[in-house]
Amino acid sequence: MVRKFLYVIAALITLVIVAGIGWALFQKQLMSAALVPTVPFTPQPDASAPDYAKPAAWLSRPGLLNDPSRWTAPGYALAESPKAQAFFITPTTALDRSRWNGDLNDAAANGRLNLFASSQASAFNGSAQVWAPRYRQATIGAFLTDKADATRALEFAYRDVLRAFDAFVAQVPTDAPIILAGHSQGSLHLTRLLHDRVAGKPLARRIVAAYVIGWPVSVTADLPALGLPACTAATDSGCILSWQSFAEPADPSQILAIYDRTTGFTGRPRRGTPMLCTNPLTGTRGGSAPATANRGALVPDATMNSAEVVAGRVPAACRPDGLLSVGSEPEGFGRFILPGNNYHVFDYAMFWANIRADVATRLGARPS
Repeated sequence: MVRKFLYVIAALITLVIVAGIGWALFQKQLMSAALVPTVPFTPQPDASAPDYAKPAAWLSRPGLLNDPSRWTAPGYALAESPKAQAFFITPTTALDRSRWNGDLNDAAANGRLNLFASSQASAFNGSAQVWAPRYRQATIGAFLTDKADATRALEFAYRDVLRAFDAFVAQVPTDAPIILAGHSQGSLHLTRLLHDRVAGKPLARRIVAAYVIGWPVSVTADLPALGLPACTAATDSGCILSWQSFAEPADPSQILAIYDRTTGFTGRPRRGTPMLCTNPLTGTRGGSAPATANRGALVPDATMNSAEVVAGRVPAACRPDGLLSVGSEPEGFGRFILPGNNYHVFDYAMFWANIRADVATRLGARPS
């Protein structure tokens, strides 16, 4: 049973920021006041750095007891002899506004990490052995401000991710196909990882697919510098998938405001450029699919203490602006949405079974 899986972080954020009159008018200010650290950024000491040669530095990896990424829903099974190795970068679970980077010993944040691994990284365990590093992630407040300290916190977190990936590559079989995946902050770091460790490198030939979920990828300002093309068909391999889920009516203004003032990996501005949108129900770039094409979403029960896989619940359509529309308030997912009808928290859950099938298809289509 998945306990409260990805709903926890959304619930906690919502409880903090929704209270009080004026939310509709001052949501950005309220979020910043509640979650952005007020202390200066200070790098954590080297002694606190994870040692990725040791199992304790990993949330998921071979041989770990109680590995949360090994959860499977009824009717699904772990790969008995997985051919591929998956490197999964977890989303933000550190909510502490007293610091810019999370503490690896934060019990609450670690509990949320387990829940995310159960509900997101588990989508890959039917085809791959999952590795997910513990890293000193930037706290949630780093995404709510333009302060230089926020950039420093993200840089600090990325250095952990980079070391973890290098350790991962060194420890897996040298001929093993590799799946890359992340969500939210994890996908932000994954884009950098693609640029720094995949683009123009021999390793690119081993990549089955990169699931850059819950973070925008510009088709013209980012993609040419990431080393892999966009996936255009369900049978493509060695390619990138990306989507960001919104219900209608969607208001992506907060995301677009940040997107439009940043520069892509090619050095070109992202403003006005299309975002990559992969339809998770078809595995193709763009297009739409009805709810009947959904093999199964992870839907919680009324107590939020367990979840079941429900087929035919959520449709998906790539909009002209590159966002993924999931229709109007999919049943079972409307309690903890973010401003603008942003279903970011559920980017994996709504398409869990389709993602699982997509991985298997792309791995099977990969040239031997």
